Amino acid sequence: MQDGVIKKNLSRRFKIKTVFSQDDPKCMEEVVTRRLKHSLDNPNGGFGKLPDVIFADGGITQIRAIKKAIKKYDLDILVFGMVKNNKHQTRALIDENRNEIQISEKLMNLITKFQDTVHDTAITYHRKLRDKEMVKSKLDEVEGIGEVKKKALLKEFGSVKKIKEASIEELTKVKGINKELARKLKEMN
Repeated sequence: MQDGVIKKNLSRRFKIKTVFSQDDPKCMEEVVTRRLKHSLDNPNGGFGKLPDVIFADGGITQIRAIKKAIKKYDLDILVFGMVKNNKHQTRALIDENRNEIQISEKLMNLITKFQDTVHDTAITYHRKLRDKEMVKSKLDEVEGIGEVKKKALLKEFGSVKKIKEASIEELTKVKGINKELARKLKEMN
């Protein structure tokens, strides 16, 4: 957000590069470290200037991970964690000492709206990566199927599953797919 307005053009998605397990705090530290480095290296670039405050979608563990990233650059940025209720909705903010911060309903609504926007962006991104990986893991393993033929197949059939279900005759109607390639597609795992 900038001046209380959600700026989608300033949102960034990061692929985790250094953490090879399900370790949310380490992933968060990596992302915040990289985000801060971008702003420090190029303050007028696409990442914009440094943030005044960072909201962690989580509690003290996430706050500590973010503080660790901030400390690497000796910066002074406020960090607050979002405490959830039993319906997984943010009910309060906490600081690094676990003190609940009293905020107005208006500010809580703004933070919730921001949080929802971030979640939507993340979910869409993860779906895109998952879908891309699913297509990649199937069609790219078939010898003789390159990017052009893969796009033509997906355009015609809509999914890898439907390609597998298609008959050899249906497959050979796609430009560039001969009977040999059609048989290979039918034998895909």
